[in-house]
Amino acid sequence: MTRKEIQRLIKQPEGQFFEKKSCLEKKADGRTRSRKAKDVAKDVAETLSAMANADGGSLILGVEDDDTVSGVNHPSDRIQVIEKAPLNLVRPPLKTTVARTYIQKQMLLVFSVDWSPKVHQLTDGRYLLRVGDSNIPFPAKDIEAIKRSKLQALWENQIVEGATVEDLDHELMRELASKVGINANIEKFLQHYKLIEYYNRTIKLKRAALLLFGKDPLRWHPRCGIDFVKFEGTERKYGGALNIVKRERIETPLVLLIEETYKVIAPHIKERQILHDLFFVEQLEYPSFAWQEAIVNAVAHRDYSILGLSIEIWMFDDRIEVRSPGLLPEPVTIERLLKRERIHASRNPLIVRVLTDLGYMREMGEGIPRMFEEMEKNGLYSPELRIEADSIFTVVLKNQPVYTPDDLRWLERYSTIPLSSNQKRILLFARVHGMRFTSRDYQKICSVDIYSASRDIKDLMRKGIVRLQKKGGRIYEILEGKEDEFPEFPEGYLEVRMIVERKGYVKNEDLRGVLKLSRVQAKWLFQKYLNLGLLKMEGQGRGARYVPTEKFWKTRNGQFKK
Repeated sequence: MTRKEIQRLIKQPEGQFFEKKSCLEKKADGRTRSRKAKDVAKDVAETLSAMANADGGSLILGVEDDDTVSGVNHPSDRIQVIEKAPLNLVRPPLKTTVARTYIQKQMLLVFSVDWSPKVHQLTDGRYLLRVGDSNIPFPAKDIEAIKRSKLQALWENQIVEGATVEDLDHELMRELASKVGINANIEKFLQHYKLIEYYNRTIKLKRAALLLFGKDPLRWHPRCGIDFVKFEGTERKYGGALNIVKRERIETPLVLLIEETYKVIAPHIKERQILHDLFFVEQLEYPSFAWQEAIVNAVAHRDYSILGLSIEIWMFDDRIEVRSPGLLPEPVTIERLLKRERIHASRNPLIVRVLTDLGYMREMGEGIPRMFEEMEKNGLYSPELRIEADSIFTVVLKNQPVYTPDDLRWLERYSTIPLSSNQKRILLFARVHGMRFTSRDYQKICSVDIYSASRDIKDLMRKGIVRLQKKGGRIYEILEGKEDEFPEFPEGYLEVRMIVERKGYVKNEDLRGVLKLSRVQAKWLFQKYLNLGLLKMEGQGRGARYVPTEKFWKTRNGQFKK
C-alpha cells in the first residue's frame, strides 16, 4: 500500500476487512507506555487468523480508536516478535505481508492477509472467524463445514487461460478506484483486490475479475446475470394460461448488476395507502432494505460454479421471490438464519470484498437479521427462506400486512417498547381471548418451542406488560389500566423491577452493580422510591433491604413517566 492509501484506510471504520490496533496502554496516572510485545503479537495472530478464515483483510498497528497515529515504539527485536506472530502463533502458519511505514514521523506496521482455503487455529487451541468488526470463536464442529465451504470458493479463484487485462472494462475499474480512494494503475488495482496472479511475469486473471469487470461477462459465465419476471396474479401459470406481464434480463458486470437490477424493479414496487405510524416508516408495499438486501445476497453468495442457472426474481401480486443458484455456504443453515444468528461464510470472498468496498454490503452476518427486522417493523410477515430443487436458495417477501388497522391502533400503547413480531402476535391473541394466554398458546400461535416461548414471555414480564394471574399458575394476563391510575416512576425502575422479580427485594449493592452508581447515589435513588411509596425498607445498616409495595406493581404496560 502507498502512504496515501494507508492514510485513507486509517480514517475508515473498522469492519469485515479492516482493523486497527494500539500498541500503547494507559497507566493509572494517565501516562502511556508500550504494551508487551507478546500481547500485541497475540492480537495480531487473533485478527489475521480470523480474517484468513473469513475473507482476508488488513490490520494496522500503531493507531488509536480515535484514528490518532501513536506508532509502534518497541525495540527492533520485539518488533520481530510481533511481525512473526502469524507464523509462530497460528497453525498452519499464515502467509501474510507486513510493511513498515511512517506516518507523522511514527512507524506503523501494516499487515495484509488473503482469504485462505485452509482453516487456521491459534496455538492456544481456539478457532476464530471474522464477522463484521469482531473476531468470533466458533465451535470445532463447524470446522469441517467451513473447510467444505472454502473449497467451493476456489471457483472464483481459478485462473482463466486465454483471458487478458484487455478483456476488462478499464474505465469501470478507474471509476471504482476513484470511488474507494485507490490511487493506482489497473495492474495495481487488480493486485489490491487479489484478482490476478503472475506466471513467468505474465498477468493471469481470476474468474472473479472477469465477472466483476469483464467487458462481456457472459463470455466467461453464460448465466451470471439476473432474470426478472413479473406475473399477473399470485400463481405461475403455463401454456395458454401463461401469465407473464413483463420479463427482463439484466446482463452487466457484477459491480453494475445490483444497481441496474434496483432500477428495473423499483418502478414495480407500489406505494401503500396505509396509516403512517410506528410500523410503516415507508409507504411502500416492501421495505426498500428488505428487497434490495435479498438481491445483494443473491449476487454476492450464489454458487457461480453452477453455469446453467441464473439468479431469478419473480414478482407476484402478493410477494417477491429472489431465487439464487446453490445451497447456503456451510455452516450457514436456514435454521440458524431463522434464529437471527449473526453468522457469516463467504462462497465468493473476492467478489464480496469488492461489493463491500462499493457500499452494497455492510457488516457481515447482519443483512438477513435486519431484513427480518425491517419487514416486521413495517407490519409485514417475516421473510420465508427455503431450499428448492435441492439447488436453489429462495427468499420470499410477502406484502400482506400482519395487522389490521384496529390491531395497529391497539398496539400503539407499546410503541416505546421493543417487541418482537411473536410478542406482538401473542398480545393480539390475548386481546380477543379475555386478555389472557398460556405458554401453550404462545407455542401454537407463534410456532416456537417451549424454551423460546418461555424466554419471550419472561421478557414481557420484565417489561411490565404481562404477569402470572397467580403464583405458580400457568395463565398470563395483560396488565391494563387508565393513565391516571399509575404513579410516576424514577429512573432505574425497570432494572429495580427485574431484581425484585428475581429476589423478592433489592439492596443498595444490587442497584450500584446494575446502574453503576456510587453508594451515596444509590441511597438517594432509594429515597425517591420510598417517598413515592413504591418500596419500603426492612432492616437497618448493612442488613437493610427494600421490598415492593402494592403501588410498585401498578405500571402502565412498562411505559414510565419521567
